[in-house]
Amino acid sequence: MDRFAMLSAFVKVAELRGFTPAARKLGLSPSAVTRFVAGLEEHLGVRLLQRTTRLVTPTDEGERYLLLARRILGELEEADASLQATQAEPSGRLAVSAPLAFGRLHVGPLFSTYLSRFPAVHGELTLSDRMINLVDDGIDAAVRIGHLADSSLRARRIGETRRVVVAAPDYLTEMGVPGNPAEIARHRCIHFSGFRVRGDWEFERAGSRSHVAINPSFVTNSADTAIQHAVRGGGLTMVLAYQAADAIRADALRIVLAEHELPPLPIQIVYPTQRLLSAKVRAFIDMIVTEADWSFTDLG
Repeated sequence: MDRFAMLSAFVKVAELRGFTPAARKLGLSPSAVTRFVAGLEEHLGVRLLQRTTRLVTPTDEGERYLLLARRILGELEEADASLQATQAEPSGRLAVSAPLAFGRLHVGPLFSTYLSRFPAVHGELTLSDRMINLVDDGIDAAVRIGHLADSSLRARRIGETRRVVVAAPDYLTEMGVPGNPAEIARHRCIHFSGFRVRGDWEFERAGSRSHVAINPSFVTNSADTAIQHAVRGGGLTMVLAYQAADAIRADALRIVLAEHELPPLPIQIVYPTQRLLSAKVRAFIDMIVTEADWSFTDLG
């Protein structure tokens, strides 16, 4: 007997509290639904449903099995839909969100290429450092930097970035290169508050973390502004590596205290677990994976 048919029959009977309404929903006869559920109970050796003349309710074992059965059927439906999506042409509205600076530098250009390749898609890109609720705001997928606390999202790692302390070569020649975080106290500091609100910088060495208080000479919520001020000799600043990558590669900024950096942060694309992965979202993720270089740990 078809195990998935038995599962489907059991789930519908448990949800609708009766064999007749379940049969109507499934387009089967009541006797067929009864046969499927009986076959499942016989296979498991457990009574899943408590039957009365007026109502059918799950037993305690049935309640536990119902949760598992729903998940199995949901994963089967998603597997079918995902395979079908690979055969479909991306179309419709695709809403993506990303952090402000990363979106401007990297997601925006890739999204433009994507829309050129798939003209039936109507794109919407929201750039914000605010943590957007994907379901409430109707977002199909989001690029996020850092570890995720929201377990209701599925994530795929697509890169990583370091947290770096940088300064201009002329500034380091004048003031010296700090050999350890404690030496930051004698330096001018530019604090990028969008990266870290608190007025200290965090470091790690040999698994031990430390916080160094700073007395910034300049505070800004713009990474671009902090980097520009550092390039002009304004002092040390801590930013994400992707934000300063161009200036570092041009030798306008140099990384210091690299051996004291925190572990790299993942760059991930996330999407709601309750949504099937449509052709448009799958194509967008595939483009990132195959065409984007979003690893910012080696800036040589």
